[in-house]
Amino acid sequence: MSASVTPSTRPVARTVPADVQAASELLAALASPLRMSIVTLLDEHGSRCVHQLVDALGVPQPLVSQHLRVLRDTGLVTGVRRHREVDYRLVDGHVAHIVRDALAHAAHGTD
Repeated sequence: MSASVTPSTRPVARTVPADVQAASELLAALASPLRMSIVTLLDEHGSRCVHQLVDALGVPQPLVSQHLRVLRDTGLVTGVRRHREVDYRLVDGHVAHIVRDALAHAAHGTD
């Protein structure tokens, strides 16, 4: 015998609050070791151009550019053109704080 679903017994669809959705998108943008490394470098140095990031990370330029695009599209980094190069920097220090906290938390798990 199966129970019939009536309007009063249907599960209510819940909407995600805007701040929770925004936080989820921020964490998704950071969910890459390379993007976390880029954020760390930008936090340490203030700004870096692509070739400096490539040299520091040891990965190909197209890969760095692809990850910078993700960070830029989510509003975490901004770029300022200087002649033929673009200097990238963090929009604010909150992003670096999140990455530092995540790295510290991960380090606790390896003790």
